[in-house]
Amino acid sequence: MDYKVGMLGRIALLAASLFGLAYTIFDSWGGFIISLFLVLVVIQIVFLLRYSESSFKKVRVFLDNIKQDKYSQLYPVKFDGTETDDLHIEFNAILAKLKEDQSEKEASSQYFKSVFKHLSIGLMTFGEGGEIQLINVAAKRILNVEEVKNLSDIQAINKELFLAIQNLRTGGSELIKIAHPDGIMQLSVYAIELLMRGEKFKLVSLQNIQSELEEKEMEAWQNLVKILTHEIMNSIAPISSLAGTIRDDIQTKLERLEEVSQQDMEDYLMGINTIEKRSEGLTNFVSDFRSLAHIPAPKFTSISIARLFDQLEVLLQHQLEKNDIKLYKELNPPELILFGDQTQIEQVLINLTQNAIQALEDCDERFIRLCAFIDEAGKIILEVRDSGKGIDSEALGKIFIPFFTTKKKGSGIGLSLSKQIMRRHKGNIQVKSSPGEGTTFKLIFNG
Repeated sequence: MDYKVGMLGRIALLAASLFGLAYTIFDSWGGFIISLFLVLVVIQIVFLLRYSESSFKKVRVFLDNIKQDKYSQLYPVKFDGTETDDLHIEFNAILAKLKEDQSEKEASSQYFKSVFKHLSIGLMTFGEGGEIQLINVAAKRILNVEEVKNLSDIQAINKELFLAIQNLRTGGSELIKIAHPDGIMQLSVYAIELLMRGEKFKLVSLQNIQSELEEKEMEAWQNLVKILTHEIMNSIAPISSLAGTIRDDIQTKLERLEEVSQQDMEDYLMGINTIEKRSEGLTNFVSDFRSLAHIPAPKFTSISIARLFDQLEVLLQHQLEKNDIKLYKELNPPELILFGDQTQIEQVLINLTQNAIQALEDCDERFIRLCAFIDEAGKIILEVRDSGKGIDSEALGKIFIPFFTTKKKGSGIGLSLSKQIMRRHKGNIQVKSSPGEGTTFKLIFNG
């Protein structure tokens, strides 16, 4: 109310002064009086402008304080019911709320920094120029350093780790082995690219999985020994038993000087043939094991997925027609290109497609769908889907174990070989299946 009264009073005085000035001019009161009224009018206009701007100045100062995060200033309140009082009360309330929000934000920031600092997984963030913004205690412990200021400092620690951190894109991961005073560390390096307030930065996690790998390695060795023992014993036991039977029979006839009949000769020949076949089976088993352990390094080239699918269709056309199976191909985009070893990727797709053909043997609806697309993370995905009988949950957890198979005929190394090839391509292979609902194998390439 005080602002309106003051403004109206000043406007009234200015109007009276202008009226007086006009009266003196028209009544010819003389230059001195006219000048006096003129000066009075100018002074009143100046004071009126200053008075009208006083509230705007307060608002301007208030906004400047907000811009500069200065929330401690208090505006005086006289509690006299004036508009200035009301304005100051609102200012103080807004500043108090902003100050409270700032305190909460700082508390949250400190909380997350504390959590970030004490996580057991090594974490670091750095900008486009390589300056390390944040690095926690676990990362320093893994790198065995007191302080890291720039990404280039990691190059002196381990060049392979430096290149992995620098080149990994969102969702990318890599296993890096580094030397450490506590022993060899196997690091799982994972990266995420982020954008905040127009600035790009990367968050990298470092996790020592040496103990987990050793545990899994021991478990894998135990499973492998069980499989090898089972397969070898299955072949050697009948060979040994049959050879012993033939030897004892021949030795008995020699001691008794008995003639060998035609029937005995046929029995010996059949026994020797059986021993030969079982020996060949054991040799093939060892050969399969050797091929699984000696996969050549991939020779990376640009692969047209469309052409790869067409070649696969030609290779398997006879089997598809013989079993009355429809093959569908879906590519998005149609010109999708993959960087990898064409021969090895083709071998993986042949393994998966032949498995799908065999899974459709007793099915009414028979189709296989080959799909290729780029997922939301920018990874290239190849899928082999079938309308077969599916895989039960127990077998699903074992299908990638070497020499495990659910088929009547098969070595059980096709999927193990495919998994090894995908690892050589820095990718992965996943399977999704339910009994009666078909099976989908997914090849994931990190790009």
